[in-house]
Amino acid sequence: MLLSVLAALLAASPAQAAAVACAADPATGCIGGTIRTAGGEPAAGIALTITGQGLTLEAATGADGRWSVPVTTAGDYEVAVDDTTLPAGESLRDPAANPRTVTVRLGSSVGALFPLGAPTTGGGSGSTPTGGEPSDAPGSDPAVAAPDSSKPSSITGQRVAQQVINGIVFGLLLALASVGLSLIYGTTGLSNFAHGEQVTLGALLAYVGCQLLDLPLLVSGTVAVLVGAASGWLQDAAIWHPLRTRRIGTTQQMIVTIGLSMALQYTYQFFFGGSPLRIVTANPKPVRIGGMLFTQQSLISAGIAIIAIGAVAFFLVRTRTGRATRAVSDNPALAAASGITVERIVRIVWTLGAGLAALGGVLLGLYFNATNWNMGGAILLLMFAAVTLGGLGTAWGALVGSLVIGLVVELSTFVIPSDMRYAGALVILILVLLVRPQGILGRAERIG
Repeated sequence: MLLSVLAALLAASPAQAAAVACAADPATGCIGGTIRTAGGEPAAGIALTITGQGLTLEAATGADGRWSVPVTTAGDYEVAVDDTTLPAGESLRDPAANPRTVTVRLGSSVGALFPLGAPTTGGGSGSTPTGGEPSDAPGSDPAVAAPDSSKPSSITGQRVAQQVINGIVFGLLLALASVGLSLIYGTTGLSNFAHGEQVTLGALLAYVGCQLLDLPLLVSGTVAVLVGAASGWLQDAAIWHPLRTRRIGTTQQMIVTIGLSMALQYTYQFFFGGSPLRIVTANPKPVRIGGMLFTQQSLISAGIAIIAIGAVAFFLVRTRTGRATRAVSDNPALAAASGITVERIVRIVWTLGAGLAALGGVLLGLYFNATNWNMGGAILLLMFAAVTLGGLGTAWGALVGSLVIGLVVELSTFVIPSDMRYAGALVILILVLLVRPQGILGRAERIG
């Protein structure tokens, strides 16, 4: 098998050989992209020259229009397209952006984008035109054009459908973490600001398993979820149960979660550094379904998320412990009076919530194609928005709220810059709560 692969590579044309994907690792960075014709077809055989840090590298687009080169020194590189190798009748849409300068960090990939089409008067070397994509863009498909992050995307039927599906996938992954956060609030009344660090823990443990211990992704992910669940059990046993026993109020406990969040974030940064870390270094494989493009790992992640959420739903509805959990969430005092051991249920909820957050971290790390020390902190507000929007303390509300937030995040890029899409989700949260303070599935309560 290995000999046949080597023979195929040796027999390949220069364009095909250059199209072999670069895999970033702690000692290697990647520069790459996809070039398409004005009609959207892959542009093969286009020659590129990459210079910088004392190096001069050559590359060419393959049959799929993709190209990539590895570098072992971080810094600025200049990427230039040879105009004479462009397909007949094609030209660069932004000739002033050729050559283009990119900044490479070891362990990550960066895109150098050269869209083809009728020349435009706007843009410049500092913009990010459509027609290619940075290969390290969160959740990006290597074969999907990336919008300019400095302005809203154009609206077409296909792009709307693509963004709706992307929003559902992102919402499902967000729901894994949000459901645990909602269950913890429902059973204890505590808003856990350290929950995002459980998400980061899962992603970092998967990275350690795959990249440092050379374990298969499935094994690394499973170990990450189990260790994440164990950390939830340990947190409750060492911190939250003693605080509850001493009748410390939820406000004081919430302040403790903020301190714990900061301590964990900087611990992660100390041991893993501030650079992005890829759980798997292979470039995601594109999959086309009904005219829309996805990555193979994003579809698998969505499937795993659906199975996990379904399992949680079965646990809450069909099992004795799940019904006890709902009873504690509704009325802890009445649940205790009916014979339910409230502290045991709370311990289970902490363990389950931390495990779901770790699973969400693994899948989000694959979806974003990278993780880092504050990944969970960056989406913490989105998790709180999902829980509050769906209805505080309800697992179903967290799921619905996460899907709404995911759709808003992705669809908002049509009307606001993509850099502000998380802010758009929080604005929607404020507007909905002004109309329905209890959230979508929450119950109205009398105050005073």
